Amino acid sequence: MTPFTVGTRLPGAQGRTGVLSTPHGDIRTPAFIAVGTKATVKAVLPESMSDLGAQAVLANAYHLYLQPGPDIVENGGGLGSFMNWPGPTFTDSGGFQVLSLGAGFKKVLAMDVKGLQSDDVIAAGKTRLATVDDDGVTFKSHLDGSKHRFTPEISMQIQHQLGADVIFAFDECTTLMNTREYQERSVDRTQAWAVRCIDEHRRLTASRAGKPYQALFGVIQGAQYEDLRRQAVRDLLPLGFDGFGIGGALEKENLGTIVRWCCEEMPEAMPRHLLGISEPDDVFTAIENGADTFDCVSPSRVARNGAIYSPDGRYNLVTARYRRDFSPLAEGCDCYTCANYTRAYLHHLFKAKEMVSCTLATIHNERFIVKLVDDVRRSIEDGSFAEFRAEFLSRYYAAKRLGPQNEGPGRSSTNDGHLRY
Repeated sequence: MTPFTVGTRLPGAQGRTGVLSTPHGDIRTPAFIAVGTKATVKAVLPESMSDLGAQAVLANAYHLYLQPGPDIVENGGGLGSFMNWPGPTFTDSGGFQVLSLGAGFKKVLAMDVKGLQSDDVIAAGKTRLATVDDDGVTFKSHLDGSKHRFTPEISMQIQHQLGADVIFAFDECTTLMNTREYQERSVDRTQAWAVRCIDEHRRLTASRAGKPYQALFGVIQGAQYEDLRRQAVRDLLPLGFDGFGIGGALEKENLGTIVRWCCEEMPEAMPRHLLGISEPDDVFTAIENGADTFDCVSPSRVARNGAIYSPDGRYNLVTARYRRDFSPLAEGCDCYTCANYTRAYLHHLFKAKEMVSCTLATIHNERFIVKLVDDVRRSIEDGSFAEFRAEFLSRYYAAKRLGPQNEGPGRSSTNDGHLRY
């Protein structure tokens, strides 16, 4: 079992600091886990991620299964060695990608719920690429249309080959468009799959003697239903997971409430990972309500489109106003990009479609979120969390409160869709 030590508790809330120990080093929590989906944070060297303070990275079993194949990663020494990352690593089970890509929703599952709910949800204009049954999921690759099958056992086998320090049980990820009845069946199915994941994980662990232990986290589903979320935790607890991931589609305004429901049902010494958030208000909300670690592709993805995080909100660097702006991307930022380059230069790189634009912007955005979470952790330790949250969010969202005309193109105070990416 991967040890987790609770540090400073946030008075009157589920939030806390702590240390998650792994075979490749300790993670001081709360911590943002940078997403390197295909064994790389897009456009950035692993060395740069280490320099900017990232403590761990997360890759995805679905994508690495399709390309290059888990056997190649295993032969390369496991995920960390393969990508030249010396620190802790996580892998998602692939369940979200199988089901979201299979239903045509890509990265977004929290679509409009005002319409007719259904047991069989598919994106408009798309054909179904994944079919779920009680044994697993049959799906077509989004790369070449080839047919594949994931079961709990196969997901465990893939993740053991990938060799990450923290791995996740295979779960069924639903949408907010699914009916209550389907959500109930899905929670039951995820629980049954969890039993099979535990059994296969133990078998593989015993058969791979000498390999570092991989912590297995169960995944809590139940959409926005309190009874389903709480019951999901209660059903998973006796199985012996090393920690839990909180997943599933939910509306942004219910994020904190749902995280709190789940964390209230867990033992204090159980590490809690929230799958897929990074917007600043969500960061504060998730941490306050008990999330120890969380991940999201958003900092790197929006960076590649020229959207830049700053203390005064997110802005679009590609707009003409930055053509002659020779200030750093964010005043006071200590990242490599801000220390050496200007907005005008990155504006030029984006307009000229130079690849290094994505690298420099991503370094800045990843550092911004990593530092924000580091600062949140320090504020919990020194008792200034509430003051720090109020000051930071008031400044970050000030322009949005003044109205759309005060927001630069590309600025947003909301997630880019569903919680998992």
